[in-house]
Amino acid sequence: MASGCIYGLVALGFVLIYKATEMVNFAQGDLMMLGAFIAFTVIESLGYNYWIAFVTAVLFMAVFGYILDATILRQVLGQPQFAVVMLTIGLGFVFRAAASMIWGTETRAFETPFTGGVTRVGELVIANVNLSIIAGTAILCAALYGFFRYTRIGVAMQAASQNQLAAYYMGIPVKMIFSLIWAISAGVAAVAGLLLAPVALIDITMGLLGLKAFAAAVLGGFGSIPGAVVGGLLIGVIEQFSGVYLEEGLKDVAAYIVILLVLFLRPQGLLGNIGRKRV
Repeated sequence: MASGCIYGLVALGFVLIYKATEMVNFAQGDLMMLGAFIAFTVIESLGYNYWIAFVTAVLFMAVFGYILDATILRQVLGQPQFAVVMLTIGLGFVFRAAASMIWGTETRAFETPFTGGVTRVGELVIANVNLSIIAGTAILCAALYGFFRYTRIGVAMQAASQNQLAAYYMGIPVKMIFSLIWAISAGVAAVAGLLLAPVALIDITMGLLGLKAFAAAVLGGFGSIPGAVVGGLLIGVIEQFSGVYLEEGLKDVAAYIVILLVLFLRPQGLLGNIGRKRV
């Protein structure tokens, strides 16, 4: 479940951007990697504690996501999807190269308040870092739900994602809303990186986890926010159980086999809706 929560958080970033702009951000995993490195710098180089690093990394990545959209990604709105995909893939390479130049290629780690602790429930022994991942995901999803449901900006974001032209005519600053969505997506990626770091450590390749997160978004339904989390949980559980009960080597492909079966039977994903356009 802890692994699935990480997949779900990164998948959530995919879905938020796609719902608003119909862009697929293949650099989402690399934003997660940058967030983890920022936290590492705040803790190890500046000497602050984990919670200050957590807030700093999330805020930094949110501002970075806003600027990224306002200066680069906004320029390709309306272009063919292939151009958008290639741009975000290229940005991922740039982020990894920049991270290797700044932090090097060595694996990094930092202590958290949950490192080394365990919780016993009957005969179960659960690492506190895994519980922190599950709890952090639940809190973040609840906060996002409240934000989109009960705040004016959240409602404006939903309106802009459903009909950009109508939202513009109603006085909603659509371009700024899109940049804010990128900011939220980058902040969510930073949270995923901070939760994952104590388990998987930090290096420039940790962003490649975004590929599995993309699969989770497809499995849950690419336009569904709850589907992203559900898809991530399913892939995490399938992956772990496959490593125990199936033949060696099937762990990494079992989740994708399930995705193919689901898409064959339900192309829109588990919680997605079929979109139809009248021409």
